[in-house]
Amino acid sequence: MDIGGTTREVVDSLRGWLAGAAEPEPLVVTTSGSTGRPKRVALSRRAVLASVHATERRLGSSGAWLLTLPASYVAGVQVVCRSLVAGHDPVLLEEHDGFAAATAELVRRGPFALGAAERGDRFVSLVPTQLHRLLGDPDDVWALRSYHTVLLGGGPLDPALRDRAETAGVRVVATYGSAETAGGCVYDGVPLDGVALALGRDGRVRLGGPTLFEGYDGDPDLTREVLVDGWFLTSDAGRLDDDGRLEVLGRLDDVVVSGGVNVPAPAVAARLREHPDVVAAEVLGVPDEEWGHRLVAFVVGPLDLDAARAWVAGAHPRAWAPRQLVGLDDLPMLANGKPDRLRLRALVEAGGSA
Repeated sequence: MDIGGTTREVVDSLRGWLAGAAEPEPLVVTTSGSTGRPKRVALSRRAVLASVHATERRLGSSGAWLLTLPASYVAGVQVVCRSLVAGHDPVLLEEHDGFAAATAELVRRGPFALGAAERGDRFVSLVPTQLHRLLGDPDDVWALRSYHTVLLGGGPLDPALRDRAETAGVRVVATYGSAETAGGCVYDGVPLDGVALALGRDGRVRLGGPTLFEGYDGDPDLTREVLVDGWFLTSDAGRLDDDGRLEVLGRLDDVVVSGGVNVPAPAVAARLREHPDVVAAEVLGVPDEEWGHRLVAFVVGPLDLDAARAWVAGAHPRAWAPRQLVGLDDLPMLANGKPDRLRLRALVEAGGSA
């Protein structure tokens, strides 16, 4: 079943898809295509519900959800399904005048005014850019504090952003996953119950368990490439820290070979985001006649190239420092909250510079 139309129409479609005794046809979710051609991911109801129930167990509660993300992407689908399975229509941010107003509607609507047996908690799923902006508004901070949990996905969670949220009294849980795993399946580095996690020799993250997708609709060859012996072979590199928690290092193809040195672009971007003058940052490698590839930093904030290079070199090898900086008013974003890497690359190809 393809999902589309208005957000309300998507909610109604998912309500019907979740109902009934027999297993319905798979739900087809299109990926964002942030690094290339979008894929059509077929998800069974079994996989979606396995994710819904595993999330409830991990968070220790269930209840009503506020939908702030596009309902047609997997993160939005899961917000809708979690709320419906818990017995509540999700509140839609788009129907209200901001986050605080939508939260107030969630409170007004209940289930918090009902009998004790029917009480539930409030939940919301955000991307890092949304959380960063909400933490800058006192009314939104008040609203964030009222949620049992704020799930954060769609990109890496910088420690500084987590610290800001925790200082403000907001409980944040970072999620990792994809449409192929029915959304986030690793919470704060720990797989959900039933989810298997392994690393290949090259550090490739492999995931297994009941939340896996059926395959790519219309693309059996790609399905066979990534679904192998019950494992989904992701495009991400990772490592396990001393506590056995997964640390995602970025996409395997995000390692940029520049001047013969392997540079992990996500690590450079994370370092730049720690600079007090930087609001947002992304780093890509682009072809370069002299270096093979050069590292380009896209930065929102009053930071020049020399300062950026010195800042990166203060924590990493000097060879990791970007060789070009493009200053932006805002990072171009996809509808699901991820940076639009294709548009960023096009800026460099068009001659963008600081």
